[in-house]
Amino acid sequence: MTNVTIIGAQWGDEGKGKVVDWLASRADIVVRFQGGHNAGHTLVVGNQTYKLSLLPSGLVRGKLGVIGNGVVIDPFALLAEIERVSAQGLAVTPETLRIADNAPLILPLHAALDAAREAARGARKIGTTGRGIGPAYEDKVARRAIRVCDLAEPETLDAKLDELLLHHNTLLAGLGAPTFKKEDVLASLLELAPKLLPFAEPVWERLAEAKRLGQRILFEGAQAVMLDVDHGTYPFVTSSNTVASTAGSGSGMGPDAAGRVLGIAKAYCTRVGSGPFPTELNDETGQLLGERGHEFGTVTGRKRRCGWFDAALVRQAVKVGGVQGLALTKLDVLDGFAELKIGVGYSINGKTYKHLPAGMAAQAAAEPIYEVMEGWSSSTRGARSWADLPAAAIKYVKRIEELVEAPVTLLSTSPERDDTILMQDPFAG
Repeated sequence: MTNVTIIGAQWGDEGKGKVVDWLASRADIVVRFQGGHNAGHTLVVGNQTYKLSLLPSGLVRGKLGVIGNGVVIDPFALLAEIERVSAQGLAVTPETLRIADNAPLILPLHAALDAAREAARGARKIGTTGRGIGPAYEDKVARRAIRVCDLAEPETLDAKLDELLLHHNTLLAGLGAPTFKKEDVLASLLELAPKLLPFAEPVWERLAEAKRLGQRILFEGAQAVMLDVDHGTYPFVTSSNTVASTAGSGSGMGPDAAGRVLGIAKAYCTRVGSGPFPTELNDETGQLLGERGHEFGTVTGRKRRCGWFDAALVRQAVKVGGVQGLALTKLDVLDGFAELKIGVGYSINGKTYKHLPAGMAAQAAAEPIYEVMEGWSSSTRGARSWADLPAAAIKYVKRIEELVEAPVTLLSTSPERDDTILMQDPFAG
């Protein structure tokens, strides 16, 4: 058996939560390795719906959850999330959740700077969630971050806050935003320390032991490849690396940590926030996709932009993300369309491209090149075998496989956990 890493193969919101939940029942440990509470996974378990942002999805299946060092943690948001799901009957204790002691913290000043900079950008805003993710990663790279382990050392915390506030208060003041007082920030951190520290440990040791014992580790990615800070539609991206190769560095394991990589993609395409979206539909069809797919962000509630499946984009994500198999979700949303379109490339200033170039101007000018396919009139909702699917739906899936150059190994046909067609077991390697 092997480890499995799940990543988004578009711009996020592909339905990773259901797939993680489905696979978590067969894993021993579920690990978050990047991102922050700007990502969200919705899991439906019986009559209970869990909306998770920082907590690893495996917790709802009674699996050990690990938040790795590659995640930036808002301690206030995390404790609030734990309280919320605990009220739903989910036990989250130091026995079920472990947090890397070297993970950086997101503080209220990070969110304040995030919001102030977005406001200052005006029409050129990036479309961040305003939750401080980017500023927190900046502090990590600049070596001034407050980390989980610092909560156990009040003297260290006191000294590090001097440098942190010198930087952030200067920026906030320059943007005309309120500044922060050291005594207030210090007091709030010292107050939450005893609540957070019982979860902290060097998780790399636990994961090394799990590897030695041959346990199954499921790495749960946030956002998606096209939001990767290096490989995505920069600068309209998140502030971390979202590709599967980050699983090792974001958890304290080696380069072989990722195991088998499963990329999640919708049978159409959506995006939240600003940035290029070549196959976007600003018409009745796009609106219909959004209504049928209930396309609103799990964390922010923001309406998602909708469009046709972009095979050129997903092919790019497959290559740079290391995707070995594709999980295609929300096929049922396409039921009833007379014809469907698949983006197979782009026309940019009279030149044809099979990939989306890195330049901002080129991305903004990209016009989709479509291949038209026959739709289907019967329902695919709830299908659990190939025999349950219309011939046109099977043809659509097979064409996607050809275009993205990766097999569809899992097909999801409704939000329900068991409405899934499995062609290949990811844990089998």
